[in-house]
Amino acid sequence: MSTAEAKLHIFLVRHHKPKVGQQDLYNASQATQFISEYDAAGIEAIINKPQGLPFAEVKRVHCSLLPRAKQTAIAIFGPEVELVEDKIFNECERKILSLPLLRFPIKVWLAGARALWLLGLNSQGIETYQEARVRARQCAEKLQQYAHEEKKTVLVAHGVLNIFIRRYLRKLGWQVVRKDGRGYLSVTELVKANI
Repeated sequence: MSTAEAKLHIFLVRHHKPKVGQQDLYNASQATQFISEYDAAGIEAIINKPQGLPFAEVKRVHCSLLPRAKQTAIAIFGPEVELVEDKIFNECERKILSLPLLRFPIKVWLAGARALWLLGLNSQGIETYQEARVRARQCAEKLQQYAHEEKKTVLVAHGVLNIFIRRYLRKLGWQVVRKDGRGYLSVTELVKANI
């Protein structure tokens, strides 16, 4: 077995940009509606596929149940790829604060919702930060199991969840050898000895 064959690989890919309309300012109700539309939206056309993915070797791709992840996986790897959809890989939920008289750009609403959620202050009715961390650990363990079967495992999922999964994979002994950042179609590659 060569050194290359002795390595297992996991690729964490963030979905492409959803095709959803935007306006300059949103009130709380409109921001909540934006999240619903974002979660239901398909993706914009992919002009350039992410580099460095093992396209020829991947016959199966794991993804969340959300349309933007599924459509990204098919757009990158082609319609013949076997998609393994799993709710465990869905993005961590966001909840807009009820501030009905205020209007902000959508990025302000989303950043505020995420920051308060991370502090444990904005999770009523949705998965808490602690629950999301437990789920991310389960995701990492599941991906590690898949990697032992597939040797090169690809997950097309979401920005925040991918960050959490990466942290738990590192705790499991995986090494990050590539990290493109947090933008759409960013890729994180992790490797581990196949023992």
